[in-house]
Amino acid sequence: MGTSINTVLKAGNGEYEEKRSRFISWVYTINTEDEAAKLISGLKKKYWAARHHCYAYVIDGDMKTQKFSDDGEPSGTAGLPILEIIKKKDLSNVLVVVIRYFGGILLGASGLVRAYGKAALAGILDAQIITKKECLIVNINVDYHIYGKIQNFINTNKLPVRDTRYTDRVEMELIIEEEKMEFFQKELDDITGGNADTKTIGKIFAGFDENGNFTG
Repeated sequence: MGTSINTVLKAGNGEYEEKRSRFISWVYTINTEDEAAKLISGLKKKYWAARHHCYAYVIDGDMKTQKFSDDGEPSGTAGLPILEIIKKKDLSNVLVVVIRYFGGILLGASGLVRAYGKAALAGILDAQIITKKECLIVNINVDYHIYGKIQNFINTNKLPVRDTRYTDRVEMELIIEEEKMEFFQKELDDITGGNADTKTIGKIFAGFDENGNFTG
């Protein structure tokens, strides 16, 4: 896995209907093929009366894994369009399953490709696309009289606070994107006159939405 991937924040659900056929999509974050298999199996049990349970997933680990299934639909009309939507959005560690209830009218190859793609996209948008980045966990130790200034700086720059402890001084753990570390250290030194003790204590893979807000 690289230092940054696009994925989804939460499980998502979408639906698309064409000529009385219902296409119900479910989207999940996954890290292994075993996770994907269990989720697909669960959906097959839940939607046991559906004719098709098509899916695609991309996992970005030591090696990138891509897999899709048409589950009885004509070759290339279901799983592949789902995979193409995942790739178009540049997503990793994502499983998309689209369940079809047949409405009695044949849709043709182009109709199937369109329907499976639209259902997949609806589920992905509901799941909310985020970017996960490798970030630093930074410990800051300051006196109370400059804590307010630091709080303003943190809030203005949307810096996630992981923990705060109040003793004889204030100790905070912040999550800082690696590319922002130089800016952070310079601004902190300016604000505190160099009177803040800082040290990097670890790394974390943290999520941010399209507006740069921390999602966890």
